[in-house]
Amino acid sequence: MTSVDWNMKTFMKGASILTISAIIVKLLGAVYRVPFQNLVGDKGFYIYQQVYPFIGIFIVWTSYGFAVAVSKLLAGSTSRGEAKAMMRVAFTYLLVLSVMFFVILTVFAPHFARAMGDPELVILLRAGAYIVLVMPALAVLKGSFQSEGRMVPVAVSGVGEQASRVAVILVGTWIAVQAGASLYAAGEVAMWGAVVGESAGVVILALYFRNTFKGPLEKVDTWRIVKELTIVSLSISASSLILLLFQLVDSFTVYNILLTNGFSSDVAMEMKGVYDRGQPLVQMGILVASTLALAIVPLIAYHSTKEAGQGALPFIRLTFRTAFLFGWAAAAGLALVLPYVNEMLFETRAGSVSLIIFSLQIFWLSLILPLTAILQGAGKVKIPTLLLVGGLIVKMIANQLLVPIWNVMGAAIAGNIGFAVITLGLVVYFKKVYPIQLAPSRFYGWVMAATTLMIAVTLPWMVMADGVLLEGMGSRARSTVIALTAVTLGASVFLLVIMKSRIMAEKEWYLLPFGKRLATLQLRLNQRKGD
Repeated sequence: MTSVDWNMKTFMKGASILTISAIIVKLLGAVYRVPFQNLVGDKGFYIYQQVYPFIGIFIVWTSYGFAVAVSKLLAGSTSRGEAKAMMRVAFTYLLVLSVMFFVILTVFAPHFARAMGDPELVILLRAGAYIVLVMPALAVLKGSFQSEGRMVPVAVSGVGEQASRVAVILVGTWIAVQAGASLYAAGEVAMWGAVVGESAGVVILALYFRNTFKGPLEKVDTWRIVKELTIVSLSISASSLILLLFQLVDSFTVYNILLTNGFSSDVAMEMKGVYDRGQPLVQMGILVASTLALAIVPLIAYHSTKEAGQGALPFIRLTFRTAFLFGWAAAAGLALVLPYVNEMLFETRAGSVSLIIFSLQIFWLSLILPLTAILQGAGKVKIPTLLLVGGLIVKMIANQLLVPIWNVMGAAIAGNIGFAVITLGLVVYFKKVYPIQLAPSRFYGWVMAATTLMIAVTLPWMVMADGVLLEGMGSRARSTVIALTAVTLGASVFLLVIMKSRIMAEKEWYLLPFGKRLATLQLRLNQRKGD
């Protein structure tokens, strides 16, 4: 085996470990919100979701963006002394940023709370502020391990961090609710859960850490390192931050506009809480896309060096088609069964129309995440970042125009408009960087045919089950049975059509995470056809 093949094998093994841990982390991050909402209700969920984007943005930027930036810096170092000096600069810079953000969040918490229309959110903002003090150690340690190709500590830390966070949030919130504490106190407990989780991540990494950067510090260009850390970390994390930034826009606008529309504070809080149910649904829906961005992009980066840069093109086409396929299936499928999923997870069918519109964001994000990741891998950072900023501005303007007319449904429509602008801009730019056909017209035709058949089979079953077959069951139990059977039925029909059409070749399924079974199934289906 050549050293290149060995390096690729090690690299892909590391990428696979990170991918699996990322799936677990993202699943935990989405799923815990369901029992949390069940514990505190829509008003309590509103309280938590109003403040979460503040700390979520800093967590993603530092623990993901900064960690990658640090690993890139260290990977480019020429000696241990230089690497040690770089780590010290990175840690000092991030520490200064963390203290600055901590002071801003703590001191200006009353101003932020008032700007969101709810002065009682101050205690949550101040509790969440402590999380930023943990981030310098977390980001630098993660970056150090990634630069050495040691992905196991990073993966274990990520899962341990999220599991600790979820456990503290759910157990702490349950205790607070049982003790008769206010919903704001329960929200504060949830914020402390996030702080405990990140701290656990640092402890796990510290246990793995062995400082191999011994010897005297070498002189480095501090300003260059700071500049590179800032640019790389922001560009790397921009696509992951966009959903949180859209949430932040909603935190400052939706509740305030509902109040000016004449709703009482309690009703406005519940409406915003119902609207926020869309967040975990979208997070679960984009799981395939975010997994693709992690798993296939290393393959693209590796093959870009081969065949005069043409070696990566099949992987780029595969990434786009898979993202489109699963993003569209998840968005359309969820929209179809949403009233039942809504009641199954969140106890009522309230706001289902708004949530159907909200869930369509899955499709746009499923394209945004892999496309930005591929462009970043090709060194194209500036235009995608500007497009993301442009989409955010569109969302801000659309919220101001549409929420006064359609309330929370207006915010859901505004989100789709913002993400659609980003997606279309990215596809146009992508075509300039890679002037290739991403998918043939036959591909889109079969995806639409599969969707049509999925609706034709699933919709009658849901109507019949809800109206006749399961009439004697309790409302939530009935919704649970209908949601689970409809999802299974819809997904089976959709995949059956896709596999019969063979718009994805067997060898392409094999390249995807957990795609081996799908490849085998497609082979069997089409062999029978031939027989």
